[in-house]
Amino acid sequence: MQQQTISITAIASISPLGTDSKTIWENYLHENHCFTEHVLDHKKTFVATLDANSEQVVGALRESDHKYKSLDKSVLYAIAASRKAIENAGWTQNDVFGINIGSSRGATVLFEKHHRDYLQTGKAQTLASPTTTLGNISSWVAHDLQSSGPEISHSITCSTALHALLNGVAWLRAGMADKFLIGGSEAPLTDFTIAQMRALKIYAESDNPQSGHIEWPNRALDLEKKRSTMILGEGAGVCCLEIGATDNALAYIEGIGYATEILEHNISISAEATCFQKSMKMALENTELSEVDVIVMHAPGTIKGDITEYNAIEKVFGKNLPLLTTNKWKIGHTFGASGILSLEFAILMMQHNRFIGVPFAKAQTQTKPIRKVLINAVGFGGNAVSILLSL
Repeated sequence: MQQQTISITAIASISPLGTDSKTIWENYLHENHCFTEHVLDHKKTFVATLDANSEQVVGALRESDHKYKSLDKSVLYAIAASRKAIENAGWTQNDVFGINIGSSRGATVLFEKHHRDYLQTGKAQTLASPTTTLGNISSWVAHDLQSSGPEISHSITCSTALHALLNGVAWLRAGMADKFLIGGSEAPLTDFTIAQMRALKIYAESDNPQSGHIEWPNRALDLEKKRSTMILGEGAGVCCLEIGATDNALAYIEGIGYATEILEHNISISAEATCFQKSMKMALENTELSEVDVIVMHAPGTIKGDITEYNAIEKVFGKNLPLLTTNKWKIGHTFGASGILSLEFAILMMQHNRFIGVPFAKAQTQTKPIRKVLINAVGFGGNAVSILLSL
């Protein structure tokens, strides 16, 4: 059955790469990363924090309204990105649009702060609950934009943002909305969260404790690495979806796919990532494999995560693989926001018709225009999503 076209009419983000598309693209062109040292338990590791300009944007937003001073950073990130997205799309307060912005961990900083205060004093602060509920993000974005459509929040771990896109597409194609703002936001850079990732033996450590230097802290897509090198980053991204082919479309959603892995344990994924095979095949149902020019992989920088996704791509595409890339070697893993930042990366490559590879991975050469890009995301629980974009 032929599905009605969905247009992406704007996309905006706030991340270690910046807040405007020109700066973000320029940062992608440079073969450098956004990681800084972080000390935890007297050991040096790495995180990817917002750039200085992005910090100023968030700081100004927090000071702009007394109600915003008590909000978690994940909420402020989402508000900042959402304001820019609807401005770029030309939406106004008269437009009725839905909102679905999710997060893997929600109000991480505030939740941990309130819990720590409770353990110390035996009392919970008044705003502990309303500022840490999962629906906090979409609700505050709706308040800030004065929207009148449905508001939805969810957490499907690292595939959260692309699940929001699936949900927006479903609402639009069901005729229940004409416009939807979707995305993900994450501010996970706390000692407790990093410690959890280190407990799983997947977090990057400094090669040289004396200098803290390592050439490439996150070696995502290095299939020969001997240890996992995942690093956490922070940020948010949202995009505006509209039903039909619009004149101002940046790209079109040509295919969507999703699948869930049968787990052996809580964080497992099969050797050939069955969930990714299923999600990619669903997204490519009406597309010749040779038409896919680039795949933006989930590739978090872990040994198993990278190689199993690569194996799944080989199972689907055979030996004639599209160009393969990821952005996590540069900005780290932003959990629930990662999928939408990968989608932004895909759109930028299509707009500039330039493939951005991973500098330490196997070299690849662009031989044709970039017209179709597949984006993958997966999270704990084996929830995979694949989105096919076209110009």
